[in-house]
Amino acid sequence: TIHEEFATALGSKAPSYPTVAEWAKRFREGREDDNDDPRSGRPVSVLTDENIELIRQVVNNDPHSTYDDIIAETSLSRGTIEQIIHNYLKMKKVTSRWIPHQLNDEQGCQTS
Repeated sequence: TIHEEFATALGSKAPSYPTVAEWAKRFREGREDDNDDPRSGRPVSVLTDENIELIRQVVNNDPHSTYDDIIAETSLSRGTIEQIIHNYLKMKKVTSRWIPHQLNDEQGCQTS
């Protein structure tokens, strides 16, 4: 069988019998490649340049904005917003304002 050929060639790394059976069925039905089918639902990543820039604008326009404010304005999830703010924009909330993680001396004087 096809599964036995995989097992001989790949040993313990061979795909399971049900997986091979599903592949064989799909090829018998006319499939021509082994690419994944398109998936429905939300895209895998919302960490796009456009979303990063959108959050940057929201925070710059209102440094006192809360996560709820940003969610309402962007329709992005809190997790996505947190990831963009902290990992991409390198900002943190200090006394209710978003500021860069690292301030140079001039910036530090301006926030006081």
